[in-house]
Order: sequence, then structure tokens, then C-alpha cells
Amino acid sequence: MTLSVPSARAVDLRVESVDDLLDRVERSLQVRFDRDTVIRKRRSVGVRTNRGTWVRVERRTFKRIEAQGGNGPEAAAVLRGVAMPRWCGAVTWRDEAEPVMWRADETELVDDPPVGEAALVIEDPRLPDTWWDGLNASLDALAAQPTPRVATSDTESMTQDLVEATIRPVFPGIPDLMVDEWAAAHADLTWANVMGPEFCIIDWEDWGMAPRGLDAATLWGNALAVPALADRVWAERRPDLESRSGRLMALFFCAKVVGPYAHDADPRLEPARKAAAHLVAGLQPV
Repeated sequence: MTLSVPSARAVDLRVESVDDLLDRVERSLQVRFDRDTVIRKRRSVGVRTNRGTWVRVERRTFKRIEAQGGNGPEAAAVLRGVAMPRWCGAVTWRDEAEPVMWRADETELVDDPPVGEAALVIEDPRLPDTWWDGLNASLDALAAQPTPRVATSDTESMTQDLVEATIRPVFPGIPDLMVDEWAAAHADLTWANVMGPEFCIIDWEDWGMAPRGLDAATLWGNALAVPALADRVWAERRPDLESRSGRLMALFFCAKVVGPYAHDADPRLEPARKAAAHLVAGLQPV
């Protein structure tokens, strides 16, 4: 018999009070937070500590834990050759009122800011060549290391079924959407999760196995409003993005932008439509 996992209420930590949450983590980690440095996201809160580290607190539902687990940053600490903050320790606890686990990870503090204030960029950040060298070295090293973890994309497990369910309703004319290559991926490689000018990747809670090219496609897609930057991502990650799996991941990204939730004000919309037409043509049988 399969037991169903109870659902948790929707929560947005950008608008809910987090004072009690931060008080609890301070006591547990025996640290003091600089409350002026708090960064709030929908499912997580980050803050600088008095010992020169960074703490990220995440709310994760039982359903997400059942699918992937809840220790992404800790599991990522064993990865070799990937530029990321050094992991120091963590504390986790079960919510008393609903099917949710809370986890606070303490890591090395990264001085450089995120390349983008949000997932996408609308201006060229003019990154140095050393940044691109770091990107290539890290993504190549990550892809070479197997893991039992399954990546999550927008909180959903990165499976063949998800690929088809995302692409086919938007681009129904492609007869074969089977992914032929899988590799370890960060799975949320947006411009808000890469630092610069010294390259570093943060926020490792979603990493795991995914179709080859997912990370490159995510970074490329979120640069579509800056054509020169999107072209640079494609050129640097060409082996991934021009593989069959990589083209599917680029189309997977475009489907989310141009599909049923398309927004006319999204600066990626028209570039994504043009890119998608090219990708669809290239995925047709010869």
C-alpha cells in the first residue's frame, strides 16, 4: 500500500514574518545575525553572521523531501572541482504544525554579489574571461560526478515525464522527446545563483541528475533579453547545448516562457519564440 504524503500550505517567506525563525536558528547555531543583511526569497531566507559566514534557511515540504531529500547543500559539499561556498554545518527540525521540514545551512561567506538581481538579466554584466573559465570548469566537473539525487526544476522532479509534460503542450509537432543523456546538474542555474566577477555557484538545494544541458539552457534562457550574452553562453557551452538533450533543455526553457503563462512584459518572450522555432526545426526527423 502506498501512503500519501500530506500537503503543506503555500508560504511566501518574502511577506511572512521570519523573526522567530531567525531567533531559533541563532540559538541552534550559536551565532548572531546581522538583520540588516537579510535576503528573503519565496522558500528561503539568507543572512550574514557575526563570524563571517552566511546562513541560508529553507522551508521544504514532505512531498519535496520524499522525492529528493532535504540535504542538498550538505550533499554538494563532496563535489570536486566545482566553485561553491565551503559548507560548514547545518541544523534541521520538523515543523510542529504542518508537514514541513526547516533546514539552516551555514556556509562560507562569498563577498562577490550575484551577477543578476533576479533570475534573468536585462543588461550585459560584462563578465571577465576568468568568469567564463570558472563556469566551464565547474559545469564540466559537476557533470562528471554521478549522484543518486534527482534534480528538481521549479520544485518538480526532473524526469522524462516532466520534460514531455512541459514541452509537448506548447510544441506538439515534435514526435520524439526522449532524453538520451543525463548528468549531474545544479538545476537552478539562474543569474541570481552565480556570483561575479569571481565565479561561484550558490543555492544547491535542487541539484541532482537531470538531462544534459539543463544548467546551460537555464543560464542561456535567462540571458535572452541580452542577445550578446545569450550568444556567449551558447558558445561557451556549445557541446552541451548542441547535443540532442541540450536542445531539448533549451526548448524546455522556452516552453515555460512562451507557453500558457507567457507574459507580454517578459523581455525574454520574443527572443524565446524565435529561438524555439529554430530548435523545433532542428529536432524534427530528417
